[in-house]
Amino acid sequence: MTSTRFTGRTALVTGAGSGIGRAIAVAFASEGAQVVVAGRRREPLDETMALIEEAGGKALAVTADVTAADEIQAVVDAAVDRFGTLDVAVNNAGVFRGGAPLAELSQTAWREQLDINVTGVFLALQAEIQQMRTQPNGGAIVNIASIFGVHARHPGTAAYAASKAAISVLTRGAALDHIRDGVRINAVSPGAVDTPMSLLPGETESDRADRARTTLPLGRVSTTHEVAAAVLYLASDDATSVVGTDLVVDSGATA
Repeated sequence: MTSTRFTGRTALVTGAGSGIGRAIAVAFASEGAQVVVAGRRREPLDETMALIEEAGGKALAVTADVTAADEIQAVVDAAVDRFGTLDVAVNNAGVFRGGAPLAELSQTAWREQLDINVTGVFLALQAEIQQMRTQPNGGAIVNIASIFGVHARHPGTAAYAASKAAISVLTRGAALDHIRDGVRINAVSPGAVDTPMSLLPGETESDRADRARTTLPLGRVSTTHEVAAAVLYLASDDATSVVGTDLVVDSGATA
């Protein structure tokens, strides 16, 4: 039986043009939500919106740079203008600019990861919370962190891990600040997922599968659907007493 946990609710997903963000957006739509998909480029957003509409869902695509406060505010305003409320937000937009030891990392790569991965989530949280706390039923927010951060480290990922550790802590702090406003905030920390980001340089998907069989306790990487399922749980009424948690989805990598 198809779940209808989000029927009549509006969900916003940043970084929804591909990968985990697209899977999350489609998953919300499949459970009845009206979905606002946001990202920097229009074409991938249109592709995500088409997938939602083909499945009978309602979607709105809005281009935005999450590092610009006015642009993320415009996304929230567009969601409310079109659908009336903002019930769920998933702050998924992020970048990885690593692979080199920290001493060789460019200042540009450092700043880009902090700007998008941390400041982008901070600005999105502000706009989302300010809207949700005006609503009788409040809202739920899920931030996408990573196992690289508070849960694990790996050579060549120091700056990325620092930015994602910040998201884990920011999530907990914001959750405490705003749960009495009716806004429930949590995070999901994926490990290796079946997206290009988890491929090593020169590695194919088949190579990755071979590597995962021996390096991950589960024997495979997680699917984008599995990450989306964790996000939907935290955003749903099934998790109404879950506040400030950081749910790890990593095939047992940090067990």
